[in-house]
Amino acid sequence: MRRYTYPCPLRWADADADGHINNAQFLRYMEEARTRMFREMVPTDEECRRQNAFVVARSVIDYRTPLHYRHEPVDVDVWVGTASAATFELAYEIHDANHLYVEATTTIVAYNLNTGRPRRLTEPERAFLARYSEP
Repeated sequence: MRRYTYPCPLRWADADADGHINNAQFLRYMEEARTRMFREMVPTDEECRRQNAFVVARSVIDYRTPLHYRHEPVDVDVWVGTASAATFELAYEIHDANHLYVEATTTIVAYNLNTGRPRRLTEPERAFLARYSEP
């Protein structure tokens, strides 16, 4: 198993008046990491991409300690927790060398945007997810 790590930059606009990163921004950080992780799995052709899309069905975030705005990025680690025929769960840690800021999960559904319905994961998708699986 290996984790995908995305060094996520913080933006000044992500912080509130006290310099804390707004809790809602962590969902965006997770999305940025996830979309970069999936780049090699997502088709480049628009029609294939519509037929082989993914949607977030659920997000759960546990905030561990406040993150203050700074110039250095934080690491967003992503790995696959569980997978079934049409869904999988991604786990995340947002941290730096000294602090764990967030632990989170998202449930992802394989989805066909043309039909508006869930679909089964393909074998290449399953193989990709297996590379990042953690029991």
